[in-house]
Amino acid sequence: MAQLWGGRFTKETDKLVYNFNASISFDKRFYEQDIRGSIAHVTMLAKQGILTDEEKTQIIDGLEGIRRDVENGTLEITDEYEDIHSFVEANLIDRIGDAGKKLHTGRSRNDQVALDMKLYTRDEIIELDGLLKEMLTVLLKLMKENTETYMPGFTHLQKAQPITLAHHMGAYFEMFKRDRSRMKDIYKRMNLCPLGAGALAGTTYPLDREYTAELLGFDGPTLNSMDSVSDRDYLIELLSAMSTVMMHLSRFAEEVIIWNSNEYKFVEIDDAYSTGSSIMPQKKNPDIAELVRGKTGRVYGALMSLLTTMKGIPLAYNKDMQEDKELVFDAIDTTKGCLALFTGMIRTMQFNKERMEESARHGFTNATDAADYLVNHGVPFRDAHGIVGRLVLYCIDRKIALDDMSLEEFKAISPVFEEDIYDAISMKTCVEMRNTIGAPGKEAMEKVIKEEEAYLASE
Repeated sequence: MAQLWGGRFTKETDKLVYNFNASISFDKRFYEQDIRGSIAHVTMLAKQGILTDEEKTQIIDGLEGIRRDVENGTLEITDEYEDIHSFVEANLIDRIGDAGKKLHTGRSRNDQVALDMKLYTRDEIIELDGLLKEMLTVLLKLMKENTETYMPGFTHLQKAQPITLAHHMGAYFEMFKRDRSRMKDIYKRMNLCPLGAGALAGTTYPLDREYTAELLGFDGPTLNSMDSVSDRDYLIELLSAMSTVMMHLSRFAEEVIIWNSNEYKFVEIDDAYSTGSSIMPQKKNPDIAELVRGKTGRVYGALMSLLTTMKGIPLAYNKDMQEDKELVFDAIDTTKGCLALFTGMIRTMQFNKERMEESARHGFTNATDAADYLVNHGVPFRDAHGIVGRLVLYCIDRKIALDDMSLEEFKAISPVFEEDIYDAISMKTCVEMRNTIGAPGKEAMEKVIKEEEAYLASE
C-alpha cells in the first residue's frame, strides 16, 4: 500500500527494506493507546477551531469503530501496514473519507509513538504494581501464619542463627515493597505528555497541549519538544526496575530450589508448579522456580540492549529508537508472567515445619545463645566463644545437637553451665529473646506485620 510519507519519493521502497523498517509486527499491541491518543488529539483540535465539531464527531466515531472491530476480531491488523499509526489512519480514511485525512493535523509520528509508548507503559506499570501487591498479600499471609515456625537463618549458605519462616518471608516482603515504590516513582516521573511536540520542533498550529495532557491523565505537557520525541529514560528506568524485581524473584527461586532438594526437604511444591522426569520416576522438579531464575537474564539483557542502543544517539528522533519496543514488550511480558506464576507457587507450597526446626537445632544455630549464656554468668566473651566452639566439636563428633547434651557433658567442658542452659538455647528462647524492631522475635514480628497490613490497606 502507499506510504503516508510517499509524496517525496519516486521509487517504491524495496520489499526487504520495507520489512526491515516496519514495526507493525510488534507495535500493533498498542492499537488501543494509539486510538485513545488520537481521540484526545482531535478533541483538542476541535476545541481550538482547527477542526469543526462535525469533523471531530466523524473522526471519533470512526476511531471507536476501528477499536471495536479490532477487539471483536472483525478487523485484523496485518503487515500490509508499516506501523500501527498507518493502520489506524488508513482504515479511518477508508471508513469516513476526507475527514479522516485531517486526523494527523498538528502532529508527527514521532510525538505520536512517544505518546503511545508512554500510555502503554503507564498501563503496564499499573498491572505490574498489582502483581507485586498480590505477591505481598501472599507473603503477609505466610508471615502471619508462621511467627513460631522455627528454621535456620543462613549466612554464606551456612546455618547461622535461628529465625522464623515469618521473618524469612518478611525479608522478601521488604524487597517487593521497594519494587512497588520504584514503579510509583517511574510513573510519576514519566507522566508528562509528549503529544504536540511534532517531529522535533513543535508546530505552527495553535495546539492546547495542556488540554491534551489533561484529557489523557498526564500531569502536564513535556517542556522541550526535542526531548519529548527522543526520551526513552522512562523505559530504561522501567527495565532497571523490572531487572531488580527479577533479581528478587531469582534469589527467592534459588532458595525454593534448595529447600525443595532431598537434602533440605523444607518445602513441598504443589504438583501444578512442578514436573517429573521422563526417565526417573522419583523426581519432582522445581521447574517454575528454575525458569524464573533463568528468565532473569532475559530481562537484564533487555536493559543492557536499550542502554546500548541509546548511548550514541544524537538529538532528536532516530530510527534506532524503534528497537525499544520489542525489548520492553518482552521484558514486561516476562516479568508479569514470572510474578504471577511465582505467586501461585508460593501460595500453594507446603512447608515441612518439623524438618525446618530440626535443621536449625542440628545446625548449631543456637551456639551464639550458648555463648551469651556464659557471658551472662560472668565468662568473658572471648573465653565463652572458645568454650562453645569445643561444645560444637563435641556434638559433631557424636552427631547430636547442643540441646541433646546432658548437663554432665556441658559441665565437663565448663562448670558454669546449669540446668537453665536448656531453656536458654531452645529454639523458642533463641528467637523470642530477639525483639528489637526488625528481629525475628514474635513480639517484634507482630508489630511489623501490623505495619505491613496498614501499608497494603493504604495502597
